[in-house]
Amino acid sequence: MISNPSARYDAQGNAGIINIKLKKNRKYGLNGSVSAGLNVGLTPKTNSAISLNYRNKKSNWFSNYSNNWNENESDFYLFRTQFDSSYDQTSKQHSQGWSNNLKVGADFFLTKTQTLGFIATGNTSDMENYTQSRTPIRNIADGKTGQILYASNTLPSKNRNGNFNVNYRLADTAGHELNIDADYGMYRNRRSSYQPNAYYSSYPEKFLYERNYKNRTPADINILSAKIDYETPFKKGKFGVGIKFSDVKTDNTFDFYNTIGNADYIDSGRSNSFSYKENVNAAYVNYNRPVNQKWAIQTGLRVENTISDGKLTRVDGLPQTDDRVKRNYIDFFPSAAITFTQSMNHIFNLTYSRRIDRPNYQDLNPFENKLDELTYQKGNAFLRPQYTNSIEMTHTYKYRFNTTVSYSHIKDFRAQLIDSAEKTRSYITQRNLASQDIYNINFSLPFQITKWWSLYTNINAFHSFYKADFGEGKKVDLKVNSASIYMQQSFTIGGGYTGELSGFYSAPSVWAGTFRSKGIGNLDMGIQKQLFNGKGNFKVSYTDLLRTFKWAGTSDFGVSYIKVRGNWESQQLRMNLTYRFGSNEVKAARQRKTAAEEESKRTQGGGGGFGGN
Repeated sequence: MISNPSARYDAQGNAGIINIKLKKNRKYGLNGSVSAGLNVGLTPKTNSAISLNYRNKKSNWFSNYSNNWNENESDFYLFRTQFDSSYDQTSKQHSQGWSNNLKVGADFFLTKTQTLGFIATGNTSDMENYTQSRTPIRNIADGKTGQILYASNTLPSKNRNGNFNVNYRLADTAGHELNIDADYGMYRNRRSSYQPNAYYSSYPEKFLYERNYKNRTPADINILSAKIDYETPFKKGKFGVGIKFSDVKTDNTFDFYNTIGNADYIDSGRSNSFSYKENVNAAYVNYNRPVNQKWAIQTGLRVENTISDGKLTRVDGLPQTDDRVKRNYIDFFPSAAITFTQSMNHIFNLTYSRRIDRPNYQDLNPFENKLDELTYQKGNAFLRPQYTNSIEMTHTYKYRFNTTVSYSHIKDFRAQLIDSAEKTRSYITQRNLASQDIYNINFSLPFQITKWWSLYTNINAFHSFYKADFGEGKKVDLKVNSASIYMQQSFTIGGGYTGELSGFYSAPSVWAGTFRSKGIGNLDMGIQKQLFNGKGNFKVSYTDLLRTFKWAGTSDFGVSYIKVRGNWESQQLRMNLTYRFGSNEVKAARQRKTAAEEESKRTQGGGGGFGGN
C-alpha cells in the first residue's frame, strides 16, 4: 500500500494506491474459477461469478462475470426542530434488484518488449427502492401534535454503464518503459419517483389533504480520457514524465409533476435540465533513486489545469442564482519521500503530498430528491474541490510492525449537512467548510502467536477539528478526540479447516464534518473448508454477532437541531462455494490502471444522504 503516491498518479483522491506486482510464470494454458454464494438476513441475497484466463505464446485472454441479487431492509429515524416546530420522522425502506458485471480483455505480445492490450467492462443494474414514513408535527411551545404526515416514495432505477480501454506498453531490458492508454466511458441512469404525502389530524387521526408528486430524472455521462507515461534510468535512479487528458460531459433532466387524481401536471418552476462539462489537462515529472545502501529519495511535481462549466436551464425560463457556474484554474501538486534503512530491523519513511478531491458529478446536480414533502436531498452546483496537504512518518520494525504519525490539512473540506428551507422544509446537501485538520497515529501489528493461531491488530487514534462560517448564524466549529481498533484472528484447525474471528470498534467522532456520531462496532466470525484437493473451498460466516453495527448522531446547524439513527441488515448468515480449475502455474493477466479510473469513480451516485435516497 502506497499511502502518498508519487506525481505519476492522479492528484484526485485522498486514499493511497495498491502497487500490485505479480510473480512471473511463463506456463501457458487455461485456468479460472466459479463461485456461488447465498446471504440470509431479513431478506435473501445471492451472488455468482466466473472468471477465465487463457495464455499462449502470442496472447493472453481473460474475462470475468458476476451476477448479484440484492434485497435489503433498513430503518431510519430523524428528529428535527426548526423554528417553533418539531418533526419526529420514522421510516422503513425496502430495496431489491439485480446487478450484472462483465469484464473482458486481451494482451497481444507484439514482440518481447511490446504489448498491445484492451479491456472492456460493463455493468447493469435494475433496482427498486420503496420507503414509507410517518412524521408527527408538533408545536414546541405546548408539545401538542398538530398534524401527522404519512409519506412514501417508490423509486425504480436502471443503470447501463460501459468503459473501453486500449493500452500500448513498451518495456526493454535497459529499464525504459512507455505506457499509452486511451479510454471511453458511458454511463446511463434512468430513474423515476412517485412520492405521495397525506396529512392527518391527530387524536383521532382524520384525513385532511394530500399532495402527490412524480418525477423523471434521466442522466447521461460520457468520459473520454488518455494518458502517456514514460520512465527511463537516470543518474542511478528512475526519471518519469507523463501527460493526461480527460473530457467529461454530463446531461441531466429533471421533470417534476404535481399529481392530482389520475392526472400528472408538469411543474415548470421546478422542472429543469442541468449540463456539466469538465476538461482536465495534466503533466508531471517524477524522480526516484537510492542515494546509498541506507538512503533513498523520491520527488515529483504534477500540474493540472481544470476547466468546468455547469449550466442549469429551467423549463419556465426564469433565471436562478445557480444557473451557470464556470471555473478555470491551475493547481500544483508536489510530492516527496525519503526512506532511511537503519538496519534490517528499522526502516523510516517520511512522505509529503498535496492532493485534490473533486465532487462526484451528481453532487453538482442541483435537483431535488424527496424523502417526503418536508425533507429532500439536493446537489450543489457551487461545490469546490477539496485540497489535502499531508505529511507522514512511518517506522517499520522487522518488516512487520508499522507505526505511522501523520498530519493532514484539508482546505474546502466537503461536508454533508441538513439546512433549512422556508419555515417547515429541510434538505440534505454538501457544502465546503473552511478547513479540516487531522492529527493521527496508527499502529499496525501482526502477530504469529502459535503455528495455528495468528492475530492482526490495527489501532488508530486522532484529533480533528472542523471550521466554517456561512453567515446568518450558520457556523461549524467542532473538535473531537477519537480512536478505532480492528482485530482479526485466524486459526488453522486441521483437516483442511480454517477459522476467523474479526471485529472493530470506532469511538464517538465527527461524521461528514457536521454530525457528532455515536460509537459503533461489530463482530464477525467464519469458518472455511478446503475441498477438491485444494482446488475449492466452502466458507460460512456470520456477521454482526452482537447486533451493534448501528449508527446514530446529532447536528446543531443554523435554526435546526437534528437527531438521527438507523440500522440495516448487518446481521447475516453468508455461505460461499468456490472451485478453481486449470493450472495454477498459468501467469495471471496484467493488473493495470486505465486512463479513466478516477473519473469513473466520480460517476457513482451522489453524496448519499439519510434513508438511502
